[in-house]
Amino acid sequence: MKYLVMVQGTQADYRGMRGEASADRPGWTEQELQAMFAYMGAINDDLAETGELVDANGLAEPAQTRFVSADQDGKPVITDGPYGETKEVLAGYWVLDCASLERVTEIAARVARCPGPEGLQDPPVVIRPIVDGGGDLCV
Repeated sequence: MKYLVMVQGTQADYRGMRGEASADRPGWTEQELQAMFAYMGAINDDLAETGELVDANGLAEPAQTRFVSADQDGKPVITDGPYGETKEVLAGYWVLDCASLERVTEIAARVARCPGPEGLQDPPVVIRPIVDGGGDLCV
């Protein structure tokens, strides 16, 4: 079965990775950032080797995104941010083809243990099964 494994973050997390600390997010050093990239790269390499990796990408910071909806007349309404009224956003994802929910949960737990600067909170990681096109949205 295929699963979408999503790492969540905030605009403050992206600023932190640029070295800009905030009240609730530490600033990253270049060495900490490189350690994070190496850690995530190792996960990707392992998943490619096992054949479980379908796709993976990090996503741009919320400040570079737009939320597009339609008003009552069907005209587009464009606002900043990828989601309405939220601070957390999708920061990156993997599409994995795993034998079980237990296996993908092991992988998500590994992702959640990503190294970072002192005081960094582990990022929330969400697992969503991908519907195979059979039309059954409720498993």
